[in-house]
Amino acid sequence: MNRQTQSTAPRLGIVLSSGGVRGVFAHTGFLLAFDTTGFEVSAVSGCSAGAVVGGVFASGTPILQWANSIQNIQPGQFWRPRWLRLVWSLLVHQGKGCTGFSSSETARDFFQAQLKAKTFEECKYPFHALAINVATGKKTIFSQGTLAPRIVASAAIPLLYQPVEIGGEFYSDGALLDLAPTDAICCQHNLDILIIHHVAQRTEGSASLAHAMKQPWTMIEILNRLLYRQRPWYLSDKAVTVRRCPCGCGALVIVLEPVLPPLNWPVTKKGVEVLQSARQQAAAFFATYQEILLGNEEISKEDIDETDPLLTTSGCQT
Repeated sequence: MNRQTQSTAPRLGIVLSSGGVRGVFAHTGFLLAFDTTGFEVSAVSGCSAGAVVGGVFASGTPILQWANSIQNIQPGQFWRPRWLRLVWSLLVHQGKGCTGFSSSETARDFFQAQLKAKTFEECKYPFHALAINVATGKKTIFSQGTLAPRIVASAAIPLLYQPVEIGGEFYSDGALLDLAPTDAICCQHNLDILIIHHVAQRTEGSASLAHAMKQPWTMIEILNRLLYRQRPWYLSDKAVTVRRCPCGCGALVIVLEPVLPPLNWPVTKKGVEVLQSARQQAAAFFATYQEILLGNEEISKEDIDETDPLLTTSGCQT
């Protein structure tokens, strides 16, 4: 490892990707598996669903407690459209001032109740959440201030939620810019290994579009295709991808992309199936890479995938 000595374990960071409701259950399953390993965490970052679960985890809330709290969660606990106001706005005011189906207040109150720490500064682990500044279109990485509104801002999917106002600025889902904010923590926290749990659904090809056209909330499925249209630099066609951080710091980037059951917005009924599937695949992943993550083994050069510099749009390059 590039920064560790033989007497110390690697400094591990966890990055949780966007992924909608399915992502919330999937990341929870991943962290349940991680929680049994005994590995130490040096930093956590997340985007959208990853910011929600990562924020709860970093706040110090036991992940099993969080898993129990979402087992029977209903859409009304995180998404409550105001249909009459929406129709009135569209018909009478031609949509002026209409910025989304639902405010973020319901989701904010639910997540606030789940957080052990209320601010970033009080978190058990350093935590960073990615959002987009609606006015400037620029990437914003939150790492200070009150947790709940900022993790909700990171997950405020356009159209579904109104942008979240923080400090006089408006923010929406960070997935518009980057599905997993590796640059938030890699070199910032002197990490040796970065574990990315990537669960954004693949939505490629005309066949998947034809399927989406037959599903409830088709416009949301089309929005997902636009959000997840590009495959990030760190992925490959393998379930587990191993790369080096593109900035040249030498940190190992290990990516787990599990195969998961579908779960369309805002369905939660089969979320536990997603959670269990993600947990099982994560457990197998940690068993395979245990000695490397403990620093007892070096990964061979042949097992490290090359990174195409033309596709590298994120990473701790700044």
